[in-house]
Amino acid sequence: MDKLVINGGNPLFGSIEINGAKNAAVAILPAAIMASSDICSIDNIPNIEDVHCIERILSSLGCKIKTGRNSVVIDSTDIVSMDANTNDVRKMRASYYLIGALLGRFKEARVELPGGCPIGVRPIDQHIKGFEALGARVEIKHGCVIVKADKLVGTNIFFDVVSVGATINVMLAATLAEGITILENVAKEPHVVDVANFLNSMGANIKGAGTEAIRIVGVKKLKGCSYSVIPDQIEAGTYMIAAAACGGEVLVQNIIPKHLESISAKLIEMGAQIIEDGDSITVKSNGKLKGVNIKTQPYPGFPTDVQQPLSALLTVAEGRSIINESIWESRFKHVDELKKMGANIKVEGRTAIIDGVEKLSGAVVKATDLRAGAAMVIAGLIAEGTTEVLSIEHIDRGYPNIEDKFKALGADIKRVSYSK
Repeated sequence: MDKLVINGGNPLFGSIEINGAKNAAVAILPAAIMASSDICSIDNIPNIEDVHCIERILSSLGCKIKTGRNSVVIDSTDIVSMDANTNDVRKMRASYYLIGALLGRFKEARVELPGGCPIGVRPIDQHIKGFEALGARVEIKHGCVIVKADKLVGTNIFFDVVSVGATINVMLAATLAEGITILENVAKEPHVVDVANFLNSMGANIKGAGTEAIRIVGVKKLKGCSYSVIPDQIEAGTYMIAAAACGGEVLVQNIIPKHLESISAKLIEMGAQIIEDGDSITVKSNGKLKGVNIKTQPYPGFPTDVQQPLSALLTVAEGRSIINESIWESRFKHVDELKKMGANIKVEGRTAIIDGVEKLSGAVVKATDLRAGAAMVIAGLIAEGTTEVLSIEHIDRGYPNIEDKFKALGADIKRVSYSK
């Protein structure tokens, strides 16, 4: 097993390249199987465990996968199975995109119920509502979602809640349905737009992604294409927060600044300097920042995936900060780990009240989930003494080479193998 060992207290200086977006890649790769008898070549793929997991699942279905440095070529001509039931399917949330992709192309799918980070109840009822509205029959048996349709027919679908997963999954299926589908009350996140753009590159007819409604004119088939995934908004936000927390000056490159506006606004409010320049942002900070109030919201609001990393910074910000987590009900599991380091945090339901302390102290902590892991790394970087972060397999799901990137900025961090 591996752990991260961090000696905190070093300011960060230099530049960093952001990888392709995890949340886009794990939807785009399953979408590639919708190109019948053709090949998709996808660039700017992050080298993370969730991507490797999807690649293994696609291989199990019969796809030919060729990987390169930050790229993958998918040939789905000879898919032999519509049954995705490997352990990889069960351990990651994004495997549910296989339902929409297989249903769209083959009009049937059998996919094990997905897993992922334990951050709260994440039902797939809105996915099922969309599939049934398109004409599919859906049942759940023995932990599997079984979906079949004689044909898919476009219709109007209004989601009861804003859901990124449901928006993308139903969009996948509707792409190859007959007629026109209108999706309303949809998610507007950048990766939703990226998946729509990828499908359009394959020959789909999708308009309105990123707005209140998505209009899909069904097509008979999709072709292969070459595509490049957008930069990772969450990875970029994490490094911006780390730079502000540690002090120094960091140039964050290969980004889309507009995607980061809510994060930039909060860091500016705290007292950091944010300088935008084309496809990069420079973060300057003396490490002495003031507390702020945060409420997580769907895009373009403050992203829930950045709440945990920011909470690590707020533990040493001057004054009181209040975080209202409106997306997931169990996204404060990292608080107990921060308390081990001396943080003063009180959780009441979906609200965390943080009173900034002068400093954190190094301790042995664990990553309870992906973004909580990033929070513990940031806490270790700003703490006095040595911090050991365990269970870093969660971190590897979404942050490529995190220790190498921080080391290049001047952090004292290393990956160490150990036995339980």
